[in-house]
Amino acid sequence: MLTLSWILALFVSGAEVREINLPGCSHAEPQIWYRAISDEEFVLQCALPDRDATHIYNNSLLKQHTVKWFWRQKGKEPLKAIKESSNPALQGNALWFKPVRDSASGVYICMIREKIPCLKIVLEVQTKKAAKCSGYDTNVLYLLAGSGNSITCPGTKCYSHIEKPDVKWYKDGHQIKHRKSRQSRKLKRNEIYLNPTYGKDAGIYVCDYTLYDNITKWTMRTAVTVEVIAKTTIHPPNFLYPNGVVILEAELGKPLELECRVQFGFERVSLMRVTWKRNNKENINEKLNQETSVCPKGLRGHTLLHVAKLKEVTERDLRSNFTCFAENSVGNATAVIQLKRKQRVFLLHILCSAISTLFAFLLCTAFVYQHWIEIVLMYRSYLVHNETTGDGKEFDAFVSYAKLGPSESDSTLISEEKFALELLPDMLENKYGYKLCILERDVLPGGAYTDEVVTAIKQSRRAIIVLSPAYVSGPSIFELQAAVNCALEDKKIKLVLIKFQAFQEPETLPPVVKKALRILPVITWKSSISAAPNKKFWKYMRYHMPVKTTKMLGNCSLKGFFQRLFSLVY
Repeated sequence: MLTLSWILALFVSGAEVREINLPGCSHAEPQIWYRAISDEEFVLQCALPDRDATHIYNNSLLKQHTVKWFWRQKGKEPLKAIKESSNPALQGNALWFKPVRDSASGVYICMIREKIPCLKIVLEVQTKKAAKCSGYDTNVLYLLAGSGNSITCPGTKCYSHIEKPDVKWYKDGHQIKHRKSRQSRKLKRNEIYLNPTYGKDAGIYVCDYTLYDNITKWTMRTAVTVEVIAKTTIHPPNFLYPNGVVILEAELGKPLELECRVQFGFERVSLMRVTWKRNNKENINEKLNQETSVCPKGLRGHTLLHVAKLKEVTERDLRSNFTCFAENSVGNATAVIQLKRKQRVFLLHILCSAISTLFAFLLCTAFVYQHWIEIVLMYRSYLVHNETTGDGKEFDAFVSYAKLGPSESDSTLISEEKFALELLPDMLENKYGYKLCILERDVLPGGAYTDEVVTAIKQSRRAIIVLSPAYVSGPSIFELQAAVNCALEDKKIKLVLIKFQAFQEPETLPPVVKKALRILPVITWKSSISAAPNKKFWKYMRYHMPVKTTKMLGNCSLKGFFQRLFSLVY
């Protein structure tokens, strides 16, 4: 029987305990003494005494995992470890008593790894009578938002025979001080004045003051829970949905949810009720499957979502009116949903059509992406008019390349000179019917070099520049500069840059040439694969050449265009 009484006493104290020895703390003296009023909320933090501390506890879970608490009643053994329980509750680095009982008096030891090896705290819990409390204020306050209010420290109503110093206030663990940014909150001795009161003023307020009993310095601590409320509503519920009478389409035999969203004004004691009725009647024999969810409550009240679930829509449902009935302490309101038969839609047919259309679109997109250059060339060849007619120019393109001496040419690969004088004319002139201007071939000698170059470029629709290390670092770079200047003057002249070999831009290049190399499109020549007539290189060359009727087009009809287009697929 005695053993059973001992176990019962442990559960009454509100903590799950077990025997433990702390050799490092056995001779340590208590460092903090607290007094509390029984049956009130109380918090005990694991923190060394600090006059300048700006907070008294930290509720983060990270702190909770590093703090260990132990407890024993005065003069009684053994020391017991405090584990998870509802009272006292472990929160962060603090113990919360909700409420604190007379049996909680004793010595508490806390330890924080690498910070507090051992902290002894004495807690003495007294009844209001023993503490000589007179007119003890409530520890729960309801303050009206927007108005002036005050919060009084309940503990100052106790120990009236002892003179008390000013009270230290904490809100949600942080010390309250005068702040210029919050002129509406003032501290006067044991009270906090709020004018006006805001929603953010809600929280748990803790007030401390010091008592001296003989040689012992006690900290008297009490707590106040503050809730900020609004004026009680004078309006009945307001329907957000449905509003009035709403007609909702429903498919016969399918499940359906009827939603009702209602806004309720603020009521401290809420008497709200929401329910669905069939034909505005509550049939005891038929209970609709109904669920309710409430949005977080605020100063303006809250919104309630009430759902009635129909397992399957029947003919009776289609003939019924579903009424949502909402009620609070002021009055009630109703809204109605009528069901209308939904015509069956061939969903599978629509889905298949949509998938087929999407697949066809993706296929066409992939085809165009793969063959866009060929499609553009065929379109220009068959359906676009000759743009060279009547422009007054003699040549389709001026060819500029580096003129190398015999010792500079590379015999293992196609040289720039061979590329410009043989390969380009063979493909563009002989195969596709363009007319090129090659300075050494088409311009009679005798004139000034610079004048001849400028004149030849102005008589051409394009300027083909064969870029290489020898070109950008040699005298031929003048021809590129002249071509850029001519293109700026005559919008019909366009430059076609061919990267024949990789090169580094010399620092001495004119700014206009540097800019041209940076912004103009470049076609890369790959010596090992680009020479064949059907390679992408020549298609890109044709793409950048003028649009004109050539001898390669043959039958320039719409039929011919589609024949060549289908040849790309098969």
